[in-house]
Amino acid sequence: MSEVKRPVVSIFVTGTDTGVGKTLVSAALLYALAKHHRRVVGMKPIAAGTVRMGALQINEDVVALRAASTCTVPAELDNPVLLPDPLSPHIAAARAGVHIDIDRLVACHLALTKLADAVVVEGAGGFHVPLSNTETGADLAQALDLPVILVVGLRLGCLNHALLTAEAIRARGLMLAGWVANHVDPTMLARDDNIAFLQQHLRAPLLASIPYQSVPNPRALPIDLPPAWQ
Repeated sequence: MSEVKRPVVSIFVTGTDTGVGKTLVSAALLYALAKHHRRVVGMKPIAAGTVRMGALQINEDVVALRAASTCTVPAELDNPVLLPDPLSPHIAAARAGVHIDIDRLVACHLALTKLADAVVVEGAGGFHVPLSNTETGADLAQALDLPVILVVGLRLGCLNHALLTAEAIRARGLMLAGWVANHVDPTMLARDDNIAFLQQHLRAPLLASIPYQSVPNPRALPIDLPPAWQ
């Protein structure tokens, strides 16, 4: 009797800003998904900023996602656009003479869904980060049409950023499947009050509350996966 193939789980991870822990959460999601799915892979469609490793120029976010994946895929699929400068994608792409083609990124994601049982797609920067003079990360998310997880960097101003981002996600017709509270500022006051406010107003489940860590370990972070992703 042939095995019934389960639908591929695919998730888009965005954040309230850059530097709020999207890669940490994406890697933690991959480790959590690997407990239920044999082949899990991370995707960073657009990575800006490289460092030299031997003879190679690599992006640290891409390396972290590959380390958390359980299968190896061609680099042109899990990181189709690699830009040298650590800048907004539209500026980094212009400097490198690269055109960011959303249709190509969507095709790469589709190819990954044929190679894996679960795919975690990490966006660049915040939800509306510019990809060109006419397109943003929101256009990419809309084209992919995946459930979205919002990473909220807990610091002063995060309530406004989180509510605006959630509103923008839903305005694109996308489902906010959940959010993660990441304590990026160890000195932030009233953190529990901020989390309680967002739990009441984001209208999406809190999947994890990540304490501040000087050296975060994504493998050790508990993520409350929705039943549909298990």
